[in-house]
Amino acid sequence: MLSRVADNLYWMSRYLERSKHVARLIDVSLFLLLDQNPEYKVQHWKRLFDSLRVPAGERLPDGAYNVAQKLLFDVANSSSLLSCINRARDNARQVREQISTEMWEQLNRLFLHIKHKSTEDIWFSEPHEFLTNVKESIQLFQGLTDSTMSSNEGWYFIYVGRFIERARATAALLDVHFCSPELLPEEQEDETDTAQSDYLDYLVWVGLLRSCSAFDAYHKVYTANIRPERIAEFLILNPESPHSIRFAITKVQSALQAIAKTTNARHTQHAERLVGRLRASLEYDQIEDIMADIHSYLERIEQQCTHIHNALYQTYILYPIEGALISEVEAAQS
Repeated sequence: MLSRVADNLYWMSRYLERSKHVARLIDVSLFLLLDQNPEYKVQHWKRLFDSLRVPAGERLPDGAYNVAQKLLFDVANSSSLLSCINRARDNARQVREQISTEMWEQLNRLFLHIKHKSTEDIWFSEPHEFLTNVKESIQLFQGLTDSTMSSNEGWYFIYVGRFIERARATAALLDVHFCSPELLPEEQEDETDTAQSDYLDYLVWVGLLRSCSAFDAYHKVYTANIRPERIAEFLILNPESPHSIRFAITKVQSALQAIAKTTNARHTQHAERLVGRLRASLEYDQIEDIMADIHSYLERIEQQCTHIHNALYQTYILYPIEGALISEVEAAQS
């Protein structure tokens, strides 16, 4: 497969996964704001911007409407929903012959639907319906990918893009929540303050689970007891939850192994070694040790995701043509 094609498929998948993540976060945020006072709303929007890694120099917009505009339809914001969908479609258009007709039609339909919308259009009608439609449209695209595209190299690059983006996004979201000063335990002046704080904290942790589509799955493992350390354990170490970091890294590893096997590549050990090391860490780490310094732990996961991305690029996208020719000659002679 041409490196250009692999690059386009990989980023198409990453941008779509990112779009779904943005839509889910905004949808959950708007729901939670119904029960929060103005002081907590400011903190909530700050956590949202931080988790999406919006540049620190960006000024936090005033009010939910302006925040939604920034994160949904602002083309100047590279993390906005419209920007991500637009980039995903551009990448898909570059490799139109590599994806199925159903995939292209679904992505194009989603793009055209969002392109003709504005914050004003959805804000005074039904923002939840719009965001749900976006999430379901992307999930439909991912389902069509699995059911209409051959499981070849291109499919595996799409798989790597989807799950490396999911692992990075989940780590960033957890980092922001577990390192927010307002969510740390502190002494309250009276019982009323304590009850109000506990209720607001409960909403935040429920929102975190819903932001990862993990609320129901969490309850099946831990019943209805919402505890931050259990949420961390579930979203980091659970091997079965589709939005846990361990689950995502396992999928990345299997996809990279499949790519190496189908391409007969000779210099793939670096990327496989990095993802294998991260998976082993997630498999054997204990939540008690993680919680002792969870910020550093999650920061390392984000860094390792970046290293895996860079290794993938060096191996399959940016490799020198001389090295590729030598590898082909060696493969032919062996």
